[in-house]
Amino acid sequence: MINQESLFSATNICKSFHSGTEKIEILKDLGFSINQGEMIAIVGASGSGKTTLLQILGTLDSPDSGEILFNGRNLTTMSDNALSRFRNKSVGFIFQFHHLLPEFTALENVMMPGLIAGKSKLEMKGPAMKLLKQVELDHRTGHKVNELSGGEQQRTALARALIMKPALLLADEPTGNLDGRSGNIVFDLIKSLCRDMQLATIMVTHNRELAQKMDSTFTLENKILARQSTVSSHDITTE
Repeated sequence: MINQESLFSATNICKSFHSGTEKIEILKDLGFSINQGEMIAIVGASGSGKTTLLQILGTLDSPDSGEILFNGRNLTTMSDNALSRFRNKSVGFIFQFHHLLPEFTALENVMMPGLIAGKSKLEMKGPAMKLLKQVELDHRTGHKVNELSGGEQQRTALARALIMKPALLLADEPTGNLDGRSGNIVFDLIKSLCRDMQLATIMVTHNRELAQKMDSTFTLENKILARQSTVSSHDITTE
């Protein structure tokens, strides 16, 4: 049973695609919930549907059926404009590839979600500078993307994901494009900042060593999400 008091929950999520006349089922009757401040990892083989699931949870894609609730609100019934506002305000995204805007500096990239939301550069500069300092990039604020290392680019992307103080952070292979050392630095920063900000965090990863450092680890296999371990007292359930 899903915990109805959770910050974020998914119930009976199904998703399929069509290839010619063939229907390919990706997710089947998937369900789980997550509380504020909790961190969970989702692992699975390539092609298992992890990224599809994360896109559905972030409202970048729609399920064929099922419900996604955030603070009791059913996201699957909201309009596109309402979902855009929800994503900007309440969800931070980190992807395997940073998706920074190359024509802008690290500082400008971090400020961007606030500017899109209608805030001024003056309003956003202070919080952006603070986050860049927290990810140890306060000495690189004026550098453009191509002047940053891969690890620095991903740390900039992390700061950008957190600038609007979201309640939920979704991370899709955030260390997958980095060497081991840089990946560990990025992961440690994600974990530290999410603990400090009490974010609910869902991370898709192939790295089982990192996954075991989260509160719970789930495996997505044969269209079903199953909990593998729980090391916290938080209530996460699966169907």
